[in-house]
Amino acid sequence: TIGNLHRATVAMVKAPAQAQKAEKVLPLLSEEELAVFKRGRNANVHSIPHNASRADYLKATALECLIGWLYLNGRKERINELFNIMMEEE
Repeated sequence: TIGNLHRATVAMVKAPAQAQKAEKVLPLLSEEELAVFKRGRNANVHSIPHNASRADYLKATALECLIGWLYLNGRKERINELFNIMMEEE
């Protein structure tokens, strides 16, 4: 149903889930990608959602920064590569 699809989607985009996905790709990042990730992680955030720890929220923010940076640099193939790794079942 639409409600179940919505709940599944929300579960995937919450900060804890994104932080877990970031952990999967961290060892695979280049030096340059890792530098972008760390800059995103160190961003000054003023509010953190109740459903996330500060560490998870910062990792999720870092992952979003990395994906945005890759997109802006036209590296869509690399985005797809990382996304496929993140979505692999364990």
